[in-house]
This record gives sequence, C-alpha cells and structure tokens, in this order.
Amino acid sequence: MVDFETRIPTAYDPFSEAKEAGSAGAKEYVHIRIQQRNGKKSLTTVQGLRKEFSYEKILKDLKKEFCCNGNVVRDKDVGKVIQLQGDQRKNVSQFLLSARIVNKDQIKIHGF
Repeated sequence: MVDFETRIPTAYDPFSEAKEAGSAGAKEYVHIRIQQRNGKKSLTTVQGLRKEFSYEKILKDLKKEFCCNGNVVRDKDVGKVIQLQGDQRKNVSQFLLSARIVNKDQIKIHGF
C-alpha cells in the first residue's frame, strides 16, 4: 500500500518571518505590509526598523509627506510597529530609501 501524507491547510500568517527571527530587526529586514480592513479601507504597517531610530519622528515625517494619519503601536512579539492609513507600501519604501534609513535589499514588501 501507499502511505499518503495528509496536510491540513492553515491560515497564512504575514508575521511568520518576524516570529522566526526572534526579535524585531533580527534579520535586518524592514517588513512593509498591507492589512485589509472593512470594505475599501486598508492599513499599512512598517515593522523591523532598528531600535535606535525614533519611530515617532519617522511617523511624523511619513504623515506629513503622504497626507495620511498613523500611529506607533507597541507589540509584545515584534516590538514597535508603525501603522498608516491607506495603501502606502510603495511610498513608504521610497521614503525609507531616500532618507537612507535602510538599503534596498533590506526592504520586503508584502501584500496582495
């Protein structure tokens, strides 16, 4: 007889890479994700910036540059996460590159 291995499908966890890393910024990647809210509303999250950066100052510049609202959320698993309203993935990645906060190879953009 043939043995079949059964796999139960599980939900996709967008933070799985960060959990494997151990702590925020352990692999030196900055993860930019989009999370769908209700209807057409969405939320952009930026995670993995180095701890010596001031998240509040970066957030202030992002909000002024893209004319959107946002805040800094403290997560017990991944550390500080910047949240912005709307789909700002490309804008945030260009901003981080132009401000020389991270290099191009350190950015990972996730989402649909």
